Amino acid sequence: MPQGTDRSHAVGGSIVPEKLQEILPQKVEEKVPNVIHDTGSSAGTTGNAGVSHATGDSAVPKVAQEAVPKEAERALPDKVHPTN
Repeated sequence: MPQGTDRSHAVGGSIVPEKLQEILPQKVEEKVPNVIHDTGSSAGTTGNAGVSHATGDSAVPKVAQEAVPKEAERALPDKVHPTN
């Protein structure tokens, strides 16, 4: 799994916790809708957005879980957002 970059790629506002932003790979940050985590990316957010795919307690805010595609949720480490 790609490692985070120890920095956020947000260029605007974000409701994603700063520590989480720092460990997420840039491609995951860019899949989150800009209204939740503004990276300036125009990437689409299809693929089962609207529901959470967490299988346990998650550090990701519920609104963010429901806004991103399943692929973005699964790209997160299980210790942050379990999906397995």
